[in-house]
Amino acid sequence: MSLKLKRNGVFLAGLLVVALALVAAGCGGDDGGGAPEALPSSSCTAIEYEGDGNPDYIVASDLPLQGASRTQTLQINDAIRAELKSRNFEAGDYKIGFQACDDATAQAGKWDSGKCSQNANSYAANDKVIGVVGTFNSGCAAIIIPVLNQAPDGGIAMISPANTYPCLTVNLPGGCDATEPDKYYPSGSRNYARVAPSDDYQGAVQAEFMKEQGVKKLYVLNDREAYGLGVATTTRKAAEHVGIEIAGFEAWDPKAASYESLFKKIQSTGADAVFLGGLIDENGAQVIKDKVAVLGPNDGDVALLAPDGFTTQATIDEAGTAAKGMFMSVAGVPIDEFKGAALGFIDGLQKGPLQGKAIDPYAIYGGQAAQVMLDAIEGSDGTRSDVIKKLFETSVTDGLLGTFKIDANGDPEEASGAVVGFTIYVATDELTTKATVSPKPETVAAAGGQS
Repeated sequence: MSLKLKRNGVFLAGLLVVALALVAAGCGGDDGGGAPEALPSSSCTAIEYEGDGNPDYIVASDLPLQGASRTQTLQINDAIRAELKSRNFEAGDYKIGFQACDDATAQAGKWDSGKCSQNANSYAANDKVIGVVGTFNSGCAAIIIPVLNQAPDGGIAMISPANTYPCLTVNLPGGCDATEPDKYYPSGSRNYARVAPSDDYQGAVQAEFMKEQGVKKLYVLNDREAYGLGVATTTRKAAEHVGIEIAGFEAWDPKAASYESLFKKIQSTGADAVFLGGLIDENGAQVIKDKVAVLGPNDGDVALLAPDGFTTQATIDEAGTAAKGMFMSVAGVPIDEFKGAALGFIDGLQKGPLQGKAIDPYAIYGGQAAQVMLDAIEGSDGTRSDVIKKLFETSVTDGLLGTFKIDANGDPEEASGAVVGFTIYVATDELTTKATVSPKPETVAAAGGQS
C-alpha cells in the first residue's frame, strides 16, 4: 500500500526517543511477575490476554483503524486474535499479550505520518514489545521500520500482511530512490518482512490482464505518493514489455477540484485505457468521476484500471455509478479459492468474530503474518534480536497462504498458492471477481526493471 516519504524532523525525533530508550529500557523476558506496561491508550487497545498469569511480552498490530481501510484492518486484527486464542496466548515458553494500535487519524481519514512516528517510538521504548504485525500502508512502514530497526536489544521484528512497495526491501532499477532500501535499516541489519508480494508482481499482473483485454495504448497516472508512483512505474514497464504503447505518464493533484482538463488531454492521445496508480483516499473518487465524464463509461472505449490502493468497497461507494466497469487488482485469491489450512481458519473467523459476515482476503494475510511472528517468537531465546533471526529463517509449508520462505530481503520466495496469486475485480454494486491470475516471471522481471 501507499508510501509517503517521512520528513527528516520526524525521523530524527524517532531516533532521539530510541536513543533515550537505550538508556532507560531493559531487555529480555518477564519472570512471571507483574503485567507488562501497556502501550499508550491514545493509539492502542488495552492489553488483550486470556492465558494464565500475566503475559511476558506484547505483540502489537499497527494498522489504520479509521478511514476507507477500516473494514479490512479490523478483520486483520480479528485474525491475529484468533491465532493467539488458538495458542492460548502462548508462543512456546512465552506468554503473549496483544494490543491493536491505530496509525490513522480522524482528520486524515487514513494513516498519518505523525501517528506512525508516535507509535514507532512507543514500541521501541517499551521493552516488552517483542514484535509488530503491520503496517497496512507502505508509507507508514517507511516511518516505523527504521525506528524499530534501532530499538534496544537488536531491534524489533516487524511483519506486514499488506505492504507492496518494493523499495522497502529491494532497490528496483529506475523504480527506487538510490538510498532505498538501506535508509530503512540504519543498523545495517534487517528486521522487516512481509507475506504479500510487492508491486513488481502487481504491475506484471496489470499488464498481462490489459493485454488480454485488448488494450493497445495506455495512459498511466499516479497520485504523487511513492506507492502510487511505484506501482505506476512497475505497471508502465510491464505494459511496455508485453507490447502496450504508453501514451503518457504523469501525476494527478490530490487537492484538485476537477480533473476534466487532464482527461481531455488524455483523450487527445487516443489512449484506450487509463491506469490509476495510487489510493482512493487521494481524491480518487473524483478522478474516477471525471474520467467517466470525459472519456465515457469504463466498459466503453476507454478502460479504467487500478491497483490495490483502490480495491475496496469504499471506491464503489464514493465514486458511485462512475466506478462501474473499472478493474481493480489485489494480492491474493478470492475467499472461495483458498485451500487447505485456510479453510478451517476462514470458518473459525466467520463463526466467531465475524458472525457470518463476508470475510476479506486480507484477514487471511493477517492470520499468516501472525503465525509467522508467533512461530519466530516460539523458536527464539526470548530476545528481540533472536526473534528477528528466527523471522528470517521462516519456512512455511501448506500454510494459510500456501508454501513459501522469507528471503534475506524479507520477501516471500519459493512461493506457491495464494502468496503469488492475484485477483482482478470488476466494479458492479460491489467488487465482483473477474479473474484469478499469477504473473509470468519474465513480466515480473520487466516490471522491476530487470530485463
